[in-house]
Amino acid sequence: MTQPIETVQVDAGILQALLEVRARAYAPYSGFHVAALIECPDGSRFAGCNVETSHYKSICAEASAISAMVAAGQRQIRRVWIVADGQACCPPCGDCRQRLFEFADDATEVLLIDQSAGSAQRWSLTELLPAGFRLRPS
Repeated sequence: MTQPIETVQVDAGILQALLEVRARAYAPYSGFHVAALIECPDGSRFAGCNVETSHYKSICAEASAISAMVAAGQRQIRRVWIVADGQACCPPCGDCRQRLFEFADDATEVLLIDQSAGSAQRWSLTELLPAGFRLRPS
């Protein structure tokens, strides 16, 4: 993986919202809790957390936040913040990179939070998924 564009400070309100959502994650099998917060171009925000099930077809935090966004009628992501258990930054899995790509453009940012520093690595989604697949309905 390449290097992030930069490291930025995380707004305390955004971090608090993410930590509250992460605390609600349902992860009895892995014990690994993740939260994502999506911001749309109009400023609306949608949060999600991971939900595990015993048959291992779990829902990632990013997918959960995307579902909330779509259910509210939104179709474009300006940026997404992600925080996981532990102190290190946690990038989205490959499936979630593609899910985010579906609703992204070249300017979409992904902010991976290092909660110990109160900062985030800022990436463009195209850096995390350089050759994403697009199939647009005709």
